[in-house]
Amino acid sequence: MIWLVGHHGMLGTEVYHRLRARKLEHVATDLDVDITDRQAVSGFSDPSALSWIVNCSAYTAVDRAEDEPERAFRINADGVRNLAWAARQKGARLLHISTDYVFDGRKEGAYLETDPPNPSGVYGRSKLQGEIYIRENIDRHVILRTAWLYGPAGANFVRTMLRLFQERDEVRVVADQWGSPTLAGDLADAIIQIITRETIQYGIFHFTNEGRTNWFEFASLILELARKHHLVDRQVRLLPIKTKEYPTRALRPANSYLSKEKIKAVFGIPVRPWQEALESFMNDMASHSGKT
Repeated sequence: MIWLVGHHGMLGTEVYHRLRARKLEHVATDLDVDITDRQAVSGFSDPSALSWIVNCSAYTAVDRAEDEPERAFRINADGVRNLAWAARQKGARLLHISTDYVFDGRKEGAYLETDPPNPSGVYGRSKLQGEIYIRENIDRHVILRTAWLYGPAGANFVRTMLRLFQERDEVRVVADQWGSPTLAGDLADAIIQIITRETIQYGIFHFTNEGRTNWFEFASLILELARKHHLVDRQVRLLPIKTKEYPTRALRPANSYLSKEKIKAVFGIPVRPWQEALESFMNDMASHSGKT
């Protein structure tokens, strides 16, 4: 039995669809089980039946976290500790989703799983504390760090850009923050591959789509593909700007590029280029909208 936590979120929705499609025995919860309530978590599910807890829930409001750190830590740290305790109590394994924000973004080149974390903001610190609680409380765990996540469910950069392309004649996008976009469905596929394996190597792994880009280049391809698939049929001018021209409450990492070599080597998981994943996503959006 697999317990999927956070099945209404952007990633959780994709994992949920795959569990159902594969007919894998599972139970899915969202706000109906409060992970910050230790008794609610430990009292959920039959201990003898549970093999994995997959945690796709999180507090992800990066800027708002600066003003409500207690809530961010309650969900991203204390809630995760409760899940780790429950997994250990029930003899289950824990797969947890973490983030590039555990790094400060000052490194040149790809971040490895062995690089020391140094988060700059509340969100990153809360996610790092969740990782620490997992390592302290359960040996049989997989922590997947990801970045720049987008998909059909929930708010994300791709959907925001598509909305702005319809509303504005000019869109300004940061061009000096680097990383790799991640299609939620591709990350969900990786999760399913891990939790259905007979043998597992535990620890921290990175997963995004392959290739390095910046937000402006990402937005440029979104616009190109949106025009190709008739999701945008008006003229829009994209302008690259610097981070300092778009101040935010929380500091964004200048470099969020994560190495995928470990997850490819250990699990043999294929990682397709971010451009290919985006093309697939935009094609699906057009199909569902009836424009292709």
